[in-house]
Amino acid sequence: MMTGIVQRLNAAFAAGFLCVALAGGAVQAQSADVETLMERLQAPDLQNWEAVERRIYDAWSQSGSPAADLLLDRGRDAMEAQNYDAAIEHLTALTDHAPDFAEGWYARATAYFLADLYGPALSDLARALTLNPQHFGALSGVGRILSEMGEPEAALAAFQAAKAIHPKRPDISEAIESLERELGGQSL
Repeated sequence: MMTGIVQRLNAAFAAGFLCVALAGGAVQAQSADVETLMERLQAPDLQNWEAVERRIYDAWSQSGSPAADLLLDRGRDAMEAQNYDAAIEHLTALTDHAPDFAEGWYARATAYFLADLYGPALSDLARALTLNPQHFGALSGVGRILSEMGEPEAALAAFQAAKAIHPKRPDISEAIESLERELGGQSL
């Protein structure tokens, strides 16, 4: 049964998610500031990529609704306290309240992943990527889960898509190198 799920995920990514992410066509409206920050991540001489990344995540974390922002904060606090059930409850309320808020789906995917619920995590990551195809964190999450599920080709594709958007993160480059070694040097 798990193989069928992975095959459907691979087909879904091949058909759309990764292509949209690589093309950079954002479904979620990005502010001019976020677009500028995303462009800065591509600069070869960027020294303070962590600060740029933090500003992007901060912008992505603003839903425009105080209630949604509170639910996101509560979900993140519960994850930090390793109370994944509470995190999932808060973040489910968030996705119900703000279904077009990509960061809510990404946060709940993280909580599902930490609770070892990979299927729901992948589903939420797919939703986050539908809303925000430039979400390099969601792409990295897909790569990590698929790698742990024994799907190195699909994981490599996800990490490569993340690196195309955010070439500065060393953990993404390390994951790509590791997966390429595992696959015997073959590249997608």
